[in-house]
Amino acid sequence: MHRIEVDAEYDVLSLNKRLAKENREFLSKHGVIAINVMGAIGSGKTLLIEKTIEALKDEVKIGAILGDVIAKDDYERVARHGVKAEPLNTGKECHLDAHLVHHVIEKFGDVDVLFIENVGNLICPVDFDLGENYRVVMVSVTEGDDVVKKHPEIFRLADVIIVNKVALAEAVGADVDKMVEDAKSLNPKAKIIKMDLKKNIGFEEWLEWLRCALRSRGE
Repeated sequence: MHRIEVDAEYDVLSLNKRLAKENREFLSKHGVIAINVMGAIGSGKTLLIEKTIEALKDEVKIGAILGDVIAKDDYERVARHGVKAEPLNTGKECHLDAHLVHHVIEKFGDVDVLFIENVGNLICPVDFDLGENYRVVMVSVTEGDDVVKKHPEIFRLADVIIVNKVALAEAVGADVDKMVEDAKSLNPKAKIIKMDLKKNIGFEEWLEWLRCALRSRGE
């Protein structure tokens, strides 16, 4: 029984890898930068996408795929900003995969940036490449300052790590510096941003990183 489960897992991940490659080839062909935004429920993923759309809507064309068990609410929040958006309902699954994204990705060949908001989870999305260019992981101080250390794999694979809601750190007894140091120890190459989206802390630093990523297209 154990051997069969391992084989089945291998088949699933192998298929996901192939479809992720196809997604990546499509995005590259059309000059689209795709960003897989991951993090727990309530970490601020949807708000980050909303604020980025409003800040850059006159500079670049942005699209969004919103994944969740039931994605309607996040989809409506993003779509009201006038961008192309698609909801992806995962049902019982706790992550997006390349197959789900493959179903809708061709609708986004005319955008500059495609945000793919993953399901709110710090464990399940780790093994599933979607064909993205960058992985952004958001974590909130309200989750506790040991949350990074408890979920090492997702942070090891991140290109950007955002520690959000830092203005609440004192109120919830969280040590932001500890969270940053834990992130650095796991992934010294990642861009780490201290942020509070409600207070506009760190948001310009995020926009600077994103603009740099856009300038690097095709290099």
